[in-house]
Amino acid sequence: MNRLKRAGVAALVFLCLAFARPAHATGRAECLSLRSQILGHAVAYCVLLPPGYDGENTRRYPVLYFLHGLGDNEQMFLHSGAWNLTEDLWEQHQLGEFLIVTPAGDSNFYINSRDGRRRYEDFFLQEFLPFIENRYRTRAGHAFRGIAGISMGGYGALRLAFRHPELFGSVSAHSAALIEKLPAVALADSGQTASLRILGDVFGSPPDRAFWERNNPLTLARTAHLAGLKIYFDCGSEDNFGFHAGAKALNNLLASRRIPHEFHLYPGGHNWPYFAEHLPASLQFHSRAFGLGPSNH
Repeated sequence: MNRLKRAGVAALVFLCLAFARPAHATGRAECLSLRSQILGHAVAYCVLLPPGYDGENTRRYPVLYFLHGLGDNEQMFLHSGAWNLTEDLWEQHQLGEFLIVTPAGDSNFYINSRDGRRRYEDFFLQEFLPFIENRYRTRAGHAFRGIAGISMGGYGALRLAFRHPELFGSVSAHSAALIEKLPAVALADSGQTASLRILGDVFGSPPDRAFWERNNPLTLARTAHLAGLKIYFDCGSEDNFGFHAGAKALNNLLASRRIPHEFHLYPGGHNWPYFAEHLPASLQFHSRAFGLGPSNH
């Protein structure tokens, strides 16, 4: 069984993985919720536990927080087939063992909203991280804590890592929602009005340009202390929303500051076949960042 080597058929791979598990389970998924005092409601999350977690009761593991995209939820790894792909990587000794944590992020871009009514960043940093790292056997220190995301989640991952490099040792993003200037964004084919309405839930209605700029990963990357942060991001060259332009701008900005990073512009659009093809690369990137290597468990 070697699904990962079927070049050019990433969509078929994910479809197969979604309905067929390995001959023996190599990990375990646990989906629960945390009652947030800051947000005033429960927040669902899933934790994907590696093969050795239940059998080695004293061992502690690095942790990767993986943020979903707009319209998805905390079960993105489970319903997309990404969890089965991750299990295959473990089974084939192509990935070190670490926890993957996927919190529900709704449509809030993982920030505190402009009107102050939805304080997701405060929840994530003050409640969620401490809760996860007390409940599960995680390794202490930012070198063993990574953050990643897709699309809106890619924006959230880059922003949180750039704002708090003391908390994260590594960050990765697939097709991050990187926009140099508003309102140069389109979501699906719904038109600019719907796009701005979605942004308005978080960034103001109409979107507050100054607030957007303050939170833009591109803005943060100009001055943030990123010397010790390991950075990976990629984007499709035919990204439906034009996010490849923002990705190239971030690449140029980091290069101008001589900040080491890994950037790839691959053929493809803004869709699951693209994410499926490149997800293993970012998981292995974090594995190496954690000091695990591709096959060191």
